[in-house]
Amino acid sequence: MSHAPLRAGTADVSLTGMSTPLPGAVHRSPADGAERRSTALVTGASSGIGAAVTRRLSAEGWCLVLNGRDTARLQEIAKQSPASVFPADLTRPGAERRLTHFALQHVDRVDLLVVGAGIGWAGDFSSMPRPAIEEVVEVDLLAPLRLVRELVPHMVAAGSGRVVLIGSVAGAVGVRGEAVYSAAKAALGAFADALRYELRGSGVGVSLVVPGAVDTPFFARRGTPYQRSWPRPVPPERVADAVWAAVSRGRDEIYVPGWLRLPARIRGTAPALYRRLAAAFG
Repeated sequence: MSHAPLRAGTADVSLTGMSTPLPGAVHRSPADGAERRSTALVTGASSGIGAAVTRRLSAEGWCLVLNGRDTARLQEIAKQSPASVFPADLTRPGAERRLTHFALQHVDRVDLLVVGAGIGWAGDFSSMPRPAIEEVVEVDLLAPLRLVRELVPHMVAAGSGRVVLIGSVAGAVGVRGEAVYSAAKAALGAFADALRYELRGSGVGVSLVVPGAVDTPFFARRGTPYQRSWPRPVPPERVADAVWAAVSRGRDEIYVPGWLRLPARIRGTAPALYRRLAAAFG
């Protein structure tokens, strides 16, 4: 595993908390001295943040298992970053068990799980169709919980590993017109905290990466383009760099870009001021 500094353009990534980082890209067994490559399972790997994370881990020499719902795009990504692929919709019953079984068959054990799959929906909550509510909660919250529940016991049994969850600033402060998405990402953030405390001493770490707007197909797929003039979306590679910082430095929580931590802090320390600002600018 390379321990080189983050690439240019990531100096404003906010890093908080530190636990034990994962070992290098090549492991040596204490029993027989045999070497094996570090392994990662990445969901949402067919585009956007997941694809960028895939490229970054591949460049660092990791062995990869990729999951996504778009089979053609997933296979194309796998050509660029040699990997085993498991196309599947993780909201389907039993999909998390099948994916975990597939991953353990192909790489023996998983050192890192990056949960990058996610969807959004924009508009007034009162007009949001019930199926859309259920889909956002399933994809952004319930599917990650089920997959983590399936895979983490294997990491605990091995005595090491890391889970990286991709949250959102919408889960830290709430965003107008994205009520259900904000709720799901807020719940994911609370889950990351609770699981981190629960796994303390097990050798398994939990990281939450909290990006703002990211220049990916996310906005087009939700049916409403990103319309704010500020802040401008960051490239997905910036988020992939933050994931790498979480893995290589053992970071618990990272905001991308780093200044996004400020509104979250204001909300926590001066909620009345935060609500006035949110009403005016949110």
